[in-house]
Amino acid sequence: MEKNNNSPIITVVVAAVVIIGFAYFISTGSTKNPAEDPDQLSAMNNHHGGSVAVPNIEVLNSLVGEMMPDIELTDKDGNKFTSADFKGKNTVLFFNEGLMCYPACWNQISAFGSDTRFNKDDIQAISVVVDSAKDWQTAIKEMPQLAKAKTMFDTGASASRKLGMLLTASSMHRGQLPGHTYILIGKDGKVSYVLDDPNMAIANDLLYSKIKELK
Repeated sequence: MEKNNNSPIITVVVAAVVIIGFAYFISTGSTKNPAEDPDQLSAMNNHHGGSVAVPNIEVLNSLVGEMMPDIELTDKDGNKFTSADFKGKNTVLFFNEGLMCYPACWNQISAFGSDTRFNKDDIQAISVVVDSAKDWQTAIKEMPQLAKAKTMFDTGASASRKLGMLLTASSMHRGQLPGHTYILIGKDGKVSYVLDDPNMAIANDLLYSKIKELK
């Protein structure tokens, strides 16, 4: 039987890859929430090819207690809405990646549409995507349940950019698209709660509990 002279070389290469991989894990791994770990955020930013600084979660939290910054969104019919239009209702704005985020964002949008708690006279959930209304029809064809949800469109991502949604820990296309971020606005127009969720879970129960805490 012919001896395989390459076996020792292959063994050395495999061992080197394992050692390097383990060393990388040790040097970059973290048990902290990415939104609370600036070093991990920086590493994530580099991983996604970003060159801009990622803000700490405190940047989003600074919105809490303040009047909702003035933004403009449009509905599927082209009607324009500003922050002033949200007064009088407890409003959840869910900034997300839209078409690019299947199934996580789609599932959350659909969950809002089918949850009666977020479709009342005094409570509403609005999912904000940067896609066009025309393009969003593609998602609705794939998941008809999305049609029940209230969705608005952030043309050119101007509102997302103004609020810092393009630089969150949950954003997978940093600087271009939002990730998975919620803003809860009280009836008085003030921001009462902000949640950025890199895990992209459905947050209906948590958000409704925060609404019930409002006076």
